[in-house]
Amino acid sequence: MCYIQPVLFSTMQLAEKLIVKYDFQLFDSIIVASALEAGCDILYSEDMHHGLLVDKQVEIINPFL
Repeated sequence: MCYIQPVLFSTMQLAEKLIVKYDFQLFDSIIVASALEAGCDILYSEDMHHGLLVDKQVEIINPFL
């Protein structure tokens, strides 16, 4: 099953906080904020820091390592 997570104003506010806290790029920050709001445990990305645990909830995993 696949769920679509909407990008809301609250998502953008969280993304802004993540940029400051983790030095993410804008679109990466929006993706991570969406994953946090959706309650994800793992976010697969080859472009972000492998093994980073964001806000003690979402772990970024590079699937190609």
